[in-house]
Amino acid sequence: MDEYKTFNDLGLSPWLVRQCDLLGMKSPTEIQKKCIPRILQGEDCIGCAKTGSGKTLAFALPILNKLGEDPYGIFALILTPTRELAYQIGDQFAVMGKTLNLRMSVIVGGMDMMVQGQELSRKPHIVVATPGRLADHLESCDTFSLKRIKYLVLDEADRLLEGRFDHQLKTVFECIPEKRQTLLFSATLSDSLDKVKSIADEKVFVWSEPTDVATVDQLAQSYVLCPPMVRDGYLVETIRTYRSQDENGSIMIFTDTCKNCQLLSMTLNEVGFENVALHAMERQRERLASLAKFKSNVVKILIATDVASRGLDIPAVQLVLNHTLPNSPKDYIHRVGRTARAGRGGLAVSLITPHDIKILQAIEEAINFKLSEYKIDDKEVAKIVTQVSVTKREAGIKLDETDFYEKKAINKRKKLILEGKDPDEEEARLEARKKLKRKLAKKKAKEYAKKKKVSSTLVQDDDSD
Repeated sequence: MDEYKTFNDLGLSPWLVRQCDLLGMKSPTEIQKKCIPRILQGEDCIGCAKTGSGKTLAFALPILNKLGEDPYGIFALILTPTRELAYQIGDQFAVMGKTLNLRMSVIVGGMDMMVQGQELSRKPHIVVATPGRLADHLESCDTFSLKRIKYLVLDEADRLLEGRFDHQLKTVFECIPEKRQTLLFSATLSDSLDKVKSIADEKVFVWSEPTDVATVDQLAQSYVLCPPMVRDGYLVETIRTYRSQDENGSIMIFTDTCKNCQLLSMTLNEVGFENVALHAMERQRERLASLAKFKSNVVKILIATDVASRGLDIPAVQLVLNHTLPNSPKDYIHRVGRTARAGRGGLAVSLITPHDIKILQAIEEAINFKLSEYKIDDKEVAKIVTQVSVTKREAGIKLDETDFYEKKAINKRKKLILEGKDPDEEEARLEARKKLKRKLAKKKAKEYAKKKKVSSTLVQDDDSD
C-alpha cells in the first residue's frame, strides 16, 4: 500500500501543499515520494529517474519548506550545466515560492556581470547558476558569501561531474561550507554514480527508478536509414511526412555542431519550415527568445545542439528528430526525453547512415528497446534533394559573410587571458605550428611522388626485360 498519496502525506507545510494544489498537482510522482521525506529529514540524496518525472520539484519543494521555517539568504545553491535549464529551474522556484516573497537570482554566462553582482550582494534566498559564471563572480568580487548555504543541488549531476566543469566546481566547493545537505539529480547516473557519491555524505540516500527501459513507455522510437550525402533531403522529407499526419505538432531537431545547427535553421526557413535555432554561438538573449517562441507555440520547430537536451520542460513537444545521432547513448536518452513528458505520448525519429549502425546498436542496448523503421518515400526525397542541397550551400555562403565565429574567437582569447597567456603570442605560435605542418606535409608528398616515380621506372625496366 502506498503511504504517500498526496503532497500533504510527504510532510510538507500546508502553504506549500496549497501551492501544489493551486497549480493542479494533486499527487506526487515516484521520485518525489521517495526523495522529499528523506531530504526533509536532513539526509543527502541522489535521485535518478527518467526525464519528465518531476525531479526539479523533488528538491525544490523540501528546500522551500525548510526556507519557510528559517528564511535567510543565501539559503540554497543550485548548479546546472546549461543556461536555459538554470532559467527553467529559477522559474519553478519563483512560482512555488511566491507566497514566501522569495528572492531568487539566476547567474549564467552571456548576461551583465555587474547586474548579477548587485543581485548577489542583496543576498537572494536561492541562487541558480552555471558553474563557470558563478566561479567568475567568486574570483572577482567579495560582495556576497556562500558560507551559510544549507543546500547544494547539482541538477544533471552526471554532466556536471564528467570533467568539463572540474576547475569551476573546485572554485565553488572551496567557498561553500562542509556541513551542508547535498542533493544530486539526473536522468542518467549509472556510469558516474561512484564519482557522484564522493561529494555527498557517506550515509547518502540513493534512489534510482527501477526499470529495464531508460525511456518512457509512451515514447515511440524509430529510425530513417539514409545515405550520408543526402541526409538533409531525408530530414526535410521526414518533417513533411510527419506534417501530413500532424499539421501543428511541435518538433525539436537535434544536430551535432553550432554551425550545422545554424545552417539547418537557415535552410529549413528557406524551404518553407519556419523555425528558430538554439546553440552556444547565439547571444544569451537570442537563446532565451528562441526558447520562448517555441514554448509559446509561436514557432513550431526548434533546431538545437545538445544545449537543449538536458532537463528542459517543454510539455507540447510531439516529435524529437535526431539529424545526427549522438555518440553516447546517454545523450540520446536526454534528447528523446524532451517529448513524451508527464504521461503524454511522443515520437522520436533518428536519421542514421550505414556508418551509424554501431551507435544505433549501442543505443538500443542501453535503452533495452529496438527502434522500428519510420517509413518515408525515397522517390519524394529524390525530387527535393537537389533543392535542399543548393539551399544549404547558399546558406553556408551567407553564414561565412557574418560574424558567426566572433563569439568563439572572443571566448578563446578570454580563456587564454584567464590562464595567464598572451592571446597574440599564442595565436602566432599556433600559426607557426600550422605552417610547419603544411611544410612537412608538402615535403612528405614530394617524397612520396618521387618514390612512386622511381618504382614506376623500375616496373618499366622489368617489363623491358
